[in-house]
Amino acid sequence: MIKKLILILVVLLAINTQLNAQETGEDNLGSWAMFFGNARLTERISISPEIQYRTYEVGSNFNQLLIRNGFNWHINEKATATLGYGYISTDGTFEEPNGEENTIEHRLYGQFVVKNSLWKIKSVHRYRFEQRFIDSPTNGNDTQYRVRYLLRLTYPINDDWYVSAYDEIFINLEEPIFGQNRLYGAVGYNWTKNIRSEFGYLKNHFTGRNFDRLQLGVWYSLDFRKAD
Repeated sequence: MIKKLILILVVLLAINTQLNAQETGEDNLGSWAMFFGNARLTERISISPEIQYRTYEVGSNFNQLLIRNGFNWHINEKATATLGYGYISTDGTFEEPNGEENTIEHRLYGQFVVKNSLWKIKSVHRYRFEQRFIDSPTNGNDTQYRVRYLLRLTYPINDDWYVSAYDEIFINLEEPIFGQNRLYGAVGYNWTKNIRSEFGYLKNHFTGRNFDRLQLGVWYSLDFRKAD
């Protein structure tokens, strides 16, 4: 009798887990299309516009649109401080009911980036603080704060190809403390001195949820100091 009850509980738990995964889209491979720009205006100042389009499935089922821009102060060649703003529209559910409204977020952020090299390996440490003004159709208006730390390592295969990996952790300044963790690996190609792209895989972990995402990113840089 006890064995039968345990078996029934295990089956029910498995069914519940499967249904939850279907509702949140965890069983689906999603995608992030990303553009990162950088325009160096002077020796000390640059701007960095960014657009990301994220989907629950590869190329379909909208999840999030992120538009962000930062104003950067280059302390030296290895250290940069940034103040910026982001607009984020998020569909928080995998399913698409009629009349669904997105959550809108206005985000202010400050960050500090340090670059280092060890042998051929280049490292980037990014420390970011975010103040988030969130307007949710279900939970109303809310203001939240969090910090993020990213460590990125890049290894050049030759002048054109390289491999890169990063891990980033998100810590909320309110409950729950753990926000998410992103683990990423990619292959990149330098098309020109100013343009490069990466194709990679991201494991996005939340408490009790994990999402797998393919990423295609393009980086484009301009330097207007030559016109000074």
